[in-house]
Amino acid sequence: MKAKTVQFPDGKTVPAIGQGTWYMGERNSDIRSEVNALKQGLDAGMTLIDTAEMYADGGAERVVGEAIAGRRDDVFLVSKVYPHNAGGAKAITACEQSLKRLQTDYIDLYLLHWRGSIPLHDTVAAMEKLQQSGKIRRWGVSNLDTDDMQALWKIPGGEQCMTNQVLYHAAARGIEFDLLPWCEEHGVPVMAYCPLAQAGKLRHDVLTSTVMQNIAKERGVSSSQIALAWVIRSGNVIAIPKAVQPEHVKDNAAAMTLSLTDDEIAQIDTAFPAPKHKMPLDMV
Repeated sequence: MKAKTVQFPDGKTVPAIGQGTWYMGERNSDIRSEVNALKQGLDAGMTLIDTAEMYADGGAERVVGEAIAGRRDDVFLVSKVYPHNAGGAKAITACEQSLKRLQTDYIDLYLLHWRGSIPLHDTVAAMEKLQQSGKIRRWGVSNLDTDDMQALWKIPGGEQCMTNQVLYHAAARGIEFDLLPWCEEHGVPVMAYCPLAQAGKLRHDVLTSTVMQNIAKERGVSSSQIALAWVIRSGNVIAIPKAVQPEHVKDNAAAMTLSLTDDEIAQIDTAFPAPKHKMPLDMV
């Protein structure tokens, strides 16, 4: 089966499953295995890599820089800027420091990590300046709820936002009530972090749940693959699981070709019901 992809508003197509790097770069003893995992993921077609200046105080970006050395053109690189750096000269400096750690001269997609005290119009202006200078190709946001997105769209240039990265998995479906429909209506793909319920207030036991285990057993795959296939089922969501163990990397990549049946989705919906009212945005 063909690997699933997602298209950004500007027409750029990326794999529906990429690679996350949260917690990478924190221990020198783990760096080699982390670099190798990212390389393995790239070889398997997970060419989108997501990182942030916050992760390990830039350590994760250094790991990514080493992993993509010599193959930059094969990678769709995503990084994120701290809210307190997301405006004016601070944004330029933060981006340049990320570029140095990543050992590249451009970032494919640069995100506001979460909304802080710097006005959104200042962030948009900074992103536009970074685009004009060639340091970033496109920009987006992370951890913004529906009212934040509506506010962004009222700002000149705000509609150029390419994505909203939020926490999303089968046990944390709050975005389905209003944020996900809003993003779909406005043609904005969602990037799902913690798609395997690695964190968040609503994590529960997704991978060990009876329904995930039973479907996985029937399919002859892992429960994590079922969980990922569920997250990317709509065609408008990109999952960015983090993996270091080779078998986990292989599992994640294989999930790009896995489609759930209507019955399987219905079983998961019964076990993890969609919200019937507005819920606070789950985030870590």
